[in-house]
Amino acid sequence: MYIVMVSAECAPVAKAGGLGDMVMGLSRELAVRGHSVEIVLPKYERMRYQDIWDLQVAYADLWVPWHGSAINTTVWFGHVHGRKCYFVEPHSQHGFFQRDRLYGYPDDAERFAFFCKATLEFLLHASKRPEVIHCHDWQTGLVPVLLCEQYRGQMEHQRVCYTIHNFRHQGVTGRQVLAATGLGRPEHFLHPDRLGDNATPGALNMMKGGIVYSNFVTTVSPHHAGEVRFTDQGHCLNSTLDVHQAKFGGILNGVCYDTWNPEIDWLIPARYSVSSLDVKYANKEVLRERFWLRKTFSPIIGFVGRIDEQKGMHLVHHAILYALSNGAQFVLLGEAGHNPGINRQFWNLKHQLNENPDCHLEIGYSEELCHLVYAGVDLLVVPSLFEPCGLAPMIALRYGTVPVVRAIGGMVDTVCDRDFSMRPEHERNGYVFHQADTQALESALWRALGLWNSYPCEFRTLMSNGMRQDFSWARPGHDYVNVYEHIRHK
Repeated sequence: MYIVMVSAECAPVAKAGGLGDMVMGLSRELAVRGHSVEIVLPKYERMRYQDIWDLQVAYADLWVPWHGSAINTTVWFGHVHGRKCYFVEPHSQHGFFQRDRLYGYPDDAERFAFFCKATLEFLLHASKRPEVIHCHDWQTGLVPVLLCEQYRGQMEHQRVCYTIHNFRHQGVTGRQVLAATGLGRPEHFLHPDRLGDNATPGALNMMKGGIVYSNFVTTVSPHHAGEVRFTDQGHCLNSTLDVHQAKFGGILNGVCYDTWNPEIDWLIPARYSVSSLDVKYANKEVLRERFWLRKTFSPIIGFVGRIDEQKGMHLVHHAILYALSNGAQFVLLGEAGHNPGINRQFWNLKHQLNENPDCHLEIGYSEELCHLVYAGVDLLVVPSLFEPCGLAPMIALRYGTVPVVRAIGGMVDTVCDRDFSMRPEHERNGYVFHQADTQALESALWRALGLWNSYPCEFRTLMSNGMRQDFSWARPGHDYVNVYEHIRHK
């Protein structure tokens, strides 16, 4: 099968979150299964160009219709960790992708509307006719709209799978996007059955367009698929998903075990497996040395992620103080988010705890440190307010690190509580709490620390259970192939 991924991100060249990991991981799995996969991305000025091999022009002078005129565009080609990638570079005074970061600009909707239009122009003029076009998040929501409304006579047999990673950002914008892309007819597209935003009259919703016009829609875990239909996590798209429920489902993302695997991980000082679990503690000691923690017989609790409201940072703050009050150490590796107040709070906390020998807060992101934290800590706390998939606990499980998570999103599908789950004992792999308050968090941490301190053999069983479970891309890859086959034969 010939599949084209259209995405704003792909790890490691352009990554802001789990979307980039998913595009790379699924593409690799599909290729292993014998399918032909190509990825189309914007050519950002700020990309990890060192991860692109043999970058060269694939299509010069692609004139993309835009606002009644056309923008000259170059499409580049290169290999990213073995994957075939095309990069769209518009030569325009708007500098759509010549920015300091991937997202967060007032003209984001127009930037990615252009990317959608340019991608289809490239596929058309380069005579590429994939059987499936797999689009991701609001940035590519116009691809199925344009394919159906503008390119139907020229590209007849392409089917679209549309994956939504984050319902909070939907590409809500004005009708100028219709004029720019040549779709026109505002009265047609702003109708509630098409792209008309469910919350803002007169506004256009690019994610909604992706849902309405795609052949199948997925989100990144089965539990989150229910959340977005029946709770406020659908962010006003619940009714649209109800209308299109027959073509909507959740498929849990996988973890790339070529990257996240303690048996072969060259970024950690001591490699280990479930049969050599004692070696994990060599990483724990290196972690202590790296973060100037005192050497003591105590558990280390970790947090890895963005310092963002979504991640439940008020609970992370409380977890740090709780750990220090209950004989544990704490390590935080957090990239600053977009909320200045939360960033400032954690910088202040870092300064307050700077001399504490049992705590280290590293504000910033390092791939090497990320791997070391997963390998070195005993427990990973993930108290998110919402978490569509939740890669962090899946990675932790692979490294024999016991996750303590809030029962939200994909974490419901991956973490089974040791004490209260109805699943068989060998499937229980962590601790789960439900409410987003400090009492619930403390209850889970109290149980986890109690097991570590009083029943070390049982704690090790919990570690082993997690390491034996398979959260690779094998099963999601199989599920996506089934979706592709289904829409190909509709």
